Amino acid sequence: MSENAAKSRIFVLIPCAGRGARAGLPEIHAVAGRPKQYQAIAGTPMIIHTVQAFRALGSALAGVWLVIAPDDRDFEDVFPGFNAAGEQLLRVGGATRAASVQNGLQALLTSPGAADANDWVLVHDAARCLITPEQIQALISSCRGDAVGGLLAQPLADTLKSEQSEPLEEGGARVNTTLDRAGKWLAQTPQMFRIGALLQALELAAHDGCTVTDESSAMEALGLSPKLVRGSALNLKITYPEDFALAEAILVSRQG
Repeated sequence: MSENAAKSRIFVLIPCAGRGARAGLPEIHAVAGRPKQYQAIAGTPMIIHTVQAFRALGSALAGVWLVIAPDDRDFEDVFPGFNAAGEQLLRVGGATRAASVQNGLQALLTSPGAADANDWVLVHDAARCLITPEQIQALISSCRGDAVGGLLAQPLADTLKSEQSEPLEEGGARVNTTLDRAGKWLAQTPQMFRIGALLQALELAAHDGCTVTDESSAMEALGLSPKLVRGSALNLKITYPEDFALAEAILVSRQG
């Protein structure tokens, strides 16, 4: 590891401004009007599970910054304990995940005494509440000396299909073709990049009107090749109603 890499700090940025429209929250978990990241899993709001995984790394991280929507009225009620040393709440969430991350990175660089462009940032989805400290540390250890950075990911195990453009009237679609799954990975988070480089990549994508669904795709658009660090199938993103029951079972098992 170079001397500069060793001196660079590591910040965490968690975009938490989405509404979770696909979640279709099961009634047992739902608190009316609140987005999915504030719903309880195993008795604790999802966002708290997420943040606690990063808190476990202690002084290895320079700070945890969380981006919420400007009109969010739920966060303080759900997570009154988000005020430990190095924790910052940013009401700069944008219309898209990429916009929220871009706004959060700008705040990191412009806030007095915060980060500089050469520091690292771990961008992590609030809805990936099953991430573990060990997985986070594995990403840091693998990427801290890398020239580009990288992301947790999982090799694709299932057969991959593409659908025909015309949906079926009763829902769903028909298969168009089967795609070769060899060499394909499912992207996860955290994704770890230099703050300045990632901000530049996101700004360029926004300027060019490109849709980016994760930080790696923005970096790839600059001609860079982020490192794939094997994660875990359990590091799933809570997206659909059945995901809540699975996540609860995993969390309860860990607590036991």
